[in-house]
Amino acid sequence: MRKNAPLLLLVLLWASTSFIPSVLAHGISESDRQDMIDGGYMQYIELGASHMVTGYDHLLFLLGVVFFLTKFRDIARFVTAFTVGHSITLIFATFMGITANYYLVDALIALTVVYKGFDNLGGFRKVFGMESPNLVVLVFGFGLIHGFGLSTRLQQLPLGDSGLLGRILSFNLGVELGQIAALSVMLLVLNLWRRSASFLRFSKAVNLGLVLAGCGLLVFQLNGFATDRQGGLAEPGAAVASEWRDVQTITIPGHGSLEYKVAVEEGGIFDYEWQAAGAELYFDFHGEAHDAAPDEFTSFKVATDRESSGSLTAPFTGRAGWYWRNDSGEAAVITLSMRGEYRLIESH
Repeated sequence: MRKNAPLLLLVLLWASTSFIPSVLAHGISESDRQDMIDGGYMQYIELGASHMVTGYDHLLFLLGVVFFLTKFRDIARFVTAFTVGHSITLIFATFMGITANYYLVDALIALTVVYKGFDNLGGFRKVFGMESPNLVVLVFGFGLIHGFGLSTRLQQLPLGDSGLLGRILSFNLGVELGQIAALSVMLLVLNLWRRSASFLRFSKAVNLGLVLAGCGLLVFQLNGFATDRQGGLAEPGAAVASEWRDVQTITIPGHGSLEYKVAVEEGGIFDYEWQAAGAELYFDFHGEAHDAAPDEFTSFKVATDRESSGSLTAPFTGRAGWYWRNDSGEAAVITLSMRGEYRLIESH
């Protein structure tokens, strides 16, 4: 096992760079999204744990932090600083609806991986002729960045207004459980490896691998941001899904109806565009203030059509969205794209 320990760590680094497309580690799949709608707090715990154990950027950073630590007191100190940092931004940014372009946030996370590998290689002494900055403070700060990255992806879920804090805390608990599991494996491998003479020989290669992996992730995320802004490789004149923050597919059965809302703050602006494949739909684009009486709402646009687009500046704090009614006997599939200042909630 001791002989294989450096190989296991090198495989981790290779996987993080060779399978970079899978390192959109915080992405929310459609199946996860549906599980969150249908399930409860336990589903959020499971999702938080899976996001941590499959989040290569987080794992690489943690590997760099604990790589040379041998005392339990030091490990506990740094891991606690990281945990407190990412818990603060994960909980409060999600609860308050603070978000940012997730490519840029993940690019910052990639830089934290580069930094830790550089630090472990003695880069500050060799390049700048100085001692490393206070690591506990930096790990706490980097934890804030990592937590914000988790928050940007958690906010892609229809969290709903009811039990919002409980869902966020459940997700955060899952993240901590996933972190404990990942750290346990890392520390076991590292402790076994340190007893071997190969530790000193290969430690430089592993930390150089951290720097390269972080650079690879940085390039990937910046490329994603550039493609997102430029419209990617879509056909000229086509609507480009990557320009939108959220793209939903909604099916309305024949002779059925559905209402889809997002939470908005007064003065917040969001853009939208939807197309329906199938019959024309009657729709009422409307909203209601958070303190509105039952059945009290304001209509912004009412029509019968297969598509609609525009921009809304919320006149109040509350909800805004669409009521669609399908009067035909065939199902209609709506592709709804949105971006701007809003928070996803459940449809009904």
